[in-house]
Amino acid sequence: MKIGNILLAKGLVTANDINRVLEHQKKTGDKFGDSIVALGILSKEQIEKVLSEAPQAPSSVEETGVDSVLLLELVIKGMYTENLETASQMAEAIKISSTAVNQLLTEAKERKLVETLASGPSSGTIAELRLVLTRAGREWAVDAMQRGQYFGPAPVSLKEFQERILVQRVSNEHVTREQLDQAFSGLVMTERFVSRLGPAINSGNAILIYGPAGNGKTTVAEIVGQIFQNVIYVPYCVEIDGEIMKVFDPTVHKKVESSAEPQGNGNLRRSRIDPRWVACYRPMVITGGELTIEMLDLKYNSVAKFYEAPLHIKALNGTFLIDDFGRQRAKPEDILNRWIVPLNSRVDYLTTHSGKSIMIPFDEIVIFSTNMHPNDLMDPAFQRRISYKLETTEPAVELFCKVFENMAVKSGLDLAYDTYKQVLEGIKEANAPLAYFQPKFIIEQVLASCKFEGVRPQFTKDNVNDALDNLFIKKPSSEMFGVQRS
Repeated sequence: MKIGNILLAKGLVTANDINRVLEHQKKTGDKFGDSIVALGILSKEQIEKVLSEAPQAPSSVEETGVDSVLLLELVIKGMYTENLETASQMAEAIKISSTAVNQLLTEAKERKLVETLASGPSSGTIAELRLVLTRAGREWAVDAMQRGQYFGPAPVSLKEFQERILVQRVSNEHVTREQLDQAFSGLVMTERFVSRLGPAINSGNAILIYGPAGNGKTTVAEIVGQIFQNVIYVPYCVEIDGEIMKVFDPTVHKKVESSAEPQGNGNLRRSRIDPRWVACYRPMVITGGELTIEMLDLKYNSVAKFYEAPLHIKALNGTFLIDDFGRQRAKPEDILNRWIVPLNSRVDYLTTHSGKSIMIPFDEIVIFSTNMHPNDLMDPAFQRRISYKLETTEPAVELFCKVFENMAVKSGLDLAYDTYKQVLEGIKEANAPLAYFQPKFIIEQVLASCKFEGVRPQFTKDNVNDALDNLFIKKPSSEMFGVQRS
């Protein structure tokens, strides 16, 4: 993991700064951090602060906080299933230091589980010993695989996971009005709505967004989830009483990648950062009608014998959006009852398949988005647990016109008054309210029509009428698609 990537992700440096540092390194041979300080881009204290925020790497088995037998099983399973032969290969695979791996290998030799074969590929300038499993080691590996088939990065302890959640609370990150204005610059929104949304985000508490369909509730929620800039650290997995719970999910967690910066900018000090944790942007999990109560519980794989963290655990220190709330398979009251303790006490309890309950600090912004009225979904007692309730309403005519004009310009269309009037009359004729989604829908229909006809993008009376016919279902007519009834 490169320090430049972390600094870029946190907005402390720019890509141009990174290039300047690289040039300075070529001339002076200084380390990356020293070059940043020498160029006056950041102070030494600022860099040290970033480094100190990362989980510190353990230098021994004891410092991992994890049972040594579990770590030894990982090493043996790696040798058995992945044909790992050297300490450096094992260290890379399970993400702990070579010193700790050598401790485990020493124990394995004492147990007569492994034996030295010969010298292996060199690590740096020193040739490494190659190790193989003995017969007893292979038998031990088979037993370990029966207890659990997980192999990969070593877990962190449950205690360390709990502490890390509290250290990187979402409320630690202050969102300003300028950030909100920039985030919503592509949308037409009332200033009043933004003024109410800002404090809701900074509180870290649950938010209810409700109102008629097609007026941007989901879009607002998604922007909220993407507005945060800080970097958090997510464990690959966590140990729970000798068993594994996988947490890091590449479909949910966006890693701080190196593609944004040139290569060769220097690594974070290997002695300072724990590779069992992944540097990520704050996650956002979106779930809709598919949400069930079971999806909020630990999922145990009875074949592989490890746990998969539920969705809201993967969303910790980020945002969890329940979209189209009220249309889930489970009853709204069942889902709400599941959230009472986390929202009220800021802790959640997960139950293992053996019946043990474990406590997880609950830190995330839960957003309920619905086009149903809150009184039809939740009683006053639960409404009190949602600190912020924001209503999205249908746009005024002036706002609707502004949205339509902006979208037309972006799409290369000339919006004449006659076209705008035709659309308003068509919506009125359908006895439908104005909605923010309607201009986009109509424009997409018009562009598709022009593409089919092979003409330049333009509004015509016919293609606008066709768009309105696709937007609203009309009453049955005696004449449809040119076929008359006798």
